[in-house]
Amino acid sequence: MPSRPRVASRPGVASLALLPMVATVLVVYLGSMLWTLAVSFTSSRTFPAADFVGLAQYQRLFDNERWSQALHNLALYGVLFIVACLLIGTLLAIFMDQKVRAEGVLRTIFLYPYAMSFVATGLVWQWVMNPEVGLQQAVRQLGFASFSFDWIVDPDRVIYTIVIAAVWQASGLVMALVLAGLRGVDEELWKAARIEGIPRWRVYLQIVLPMLGPTLLTTFVLLFAGVVKVFDSVVAMTQGGPGTASDVPAKFIMDHLFGRANIALASAGSVLLLCSVVAIVAPVLYARGSAKRRTGATR
Repeated sequence: MPSRPRVASRPGVASLALLPMVATVLVVYLGSMLWTLAVSFTSSRTFPAADFVGLAQYQRLFDNERWSQALHNLALYGVLFIVACLLIGTLLAIFMDQKVRAEGVLRTIFLYPYAMSFVATGLVWQWVMNPEVGLQQAVRQLGFASFSFDWIVDPDRVIYTIVIAAVWQASGLVMALVLAGLRGVDEELWKAARIEGIPRWRVYLQIVLPMLGPTLLTTFVLLFAGVVKVFDSVVAMTQGGPGTASDVPAKFIMDHLFGRANIALASAGSVLLLCSVVAIVAPVLYARGSAKRRTGATR
């Protein structure tokens, strides 16, 4: 019989197989970040320049009213989006955890919006929010002539329309993650709660959800990353308008990078967005790692 080929088991072979990925991370990701940081300290316009201007681009950025408006919109959008997604997604997961009929169908329905592209979601909700052909017009045709829902053309409310579309898309993901955590809860816990006569809602609120802390933390990080990079849905729904009422930092950066040929200012904005991600995610990951180490030490 022919001998079987021997599978290499030396650690060096596995390390060698990882070299292309390591090179990609170092060159593409780390290299791009360092290049963007370097450009942000220059006066580069259409093409990179080698001159050094210090923090001049950052000063211009914070003196720019449009950038301030974009940051304000992002903060408002982020708070509403994350809170609403966590609340709705968790409630949907608890509902699905009651062993409802047709659970597979419902789970697919709730999760399906997340499979859609952000551009498609934005275009759908742009039509729904359009005062002339969308929800407002449909309700008026039913006989409610005074009904008004024109938030998408209202500078003071347009950002809320983007929140609604984003929550509709992402709540299903939160539901799936939390539901996976709920299905990992020991059945003995529920039996003990029934014997003690503890209401089911109290068990969820005071016992189960605190147990799902790592899951909720991971969900928060994913949602926060989505907040920082929000761009597609804004462009598809409002193009940042009316005026700059729904502008966000990612759109500001893309406009200055490609539309206004100011790569130094766009790079400065990108660096600030990266710093905001690091400022939020790094403490979360550190806390999670510390909790794991404490758990391992107590065993």
